[in-house]
Amino acid sequence: MNKIRTTVWGMLVACATGAAFAQEIKGDAQAGEKKIAMCIGCHGIPGYQASFPEVHRVPMISGQSARYLSSALDAYKKGDRRHPTMRGIADSLTEQDIADVSAYYAAHRAPGAAPEVPPKPRREPSVQVAALLQKGACVSCHGDNFAKPIDPSYPKIAGQHADYLYVALKSYKAEKNPNLGRSNAIMAGVAKQFTNAELKAMAGYIGSLDGDLQVVRQSPFR
Repeated sequence: MNKIRTTVWGMLVACATGAAFAQEIKGDAQAGEKKIAMCIGCHGIPGYQASFPEVHRVPMISGQSARYLSSALDAYKKGDRRHPTMRGIADSLTEQDIADVSAYYAAHRAPGAAPEVPPKPRREPSVQVAALLQKGACVSCHGDNFAKPIDPSYPKIAGQHADYLYVALKSYKAEKNPNLGRSNAIMAGVAKQFTNAELKAMAGYIGSLDGDLQVVRQSPFR
């Protein structure tokens, strides 16, 4: 068990170091505001649902870490995240575009909104969910409150739509599907420990927590 933990920790350090080197382009939030036409049709509509690979709300990205957003778009562009729509969008963006769009959404907030995320969740999980979260060592990357990850290339997940979190977690279990799945050795190792019902229970709890992710309504007429 100790050997496994040491190996996983080494992978985490390597991934964090790699992400730091990969994020060399400085994003401009003002420039990014002019490049989000393809984003607002899904991410700028409260309650908007996607239908692939199943019906679920699209993730909240306003307030997400710029480093994580850049990493995610890079993964779609490279095919490490397999999703036809997001691959098409990412392919249309240059590295500077990705940095600018990521900077824009990291700073994006609804007027007057300044949520304060507590250092630890106000709502404790059930005994069963607590055991699952401990088994997955989720706080070791995403933080005690799931809103302050240990590395900015990891996502904030507290308060994220539970149905999206569930679909995302299942995608790490998908194999040999050219249109579905995510290639991430760490998350695949975590997700494959659990049944889909267990993943859904964890997603439901994390999605119920206080977080600083938002959906900010944006008009397509700009």
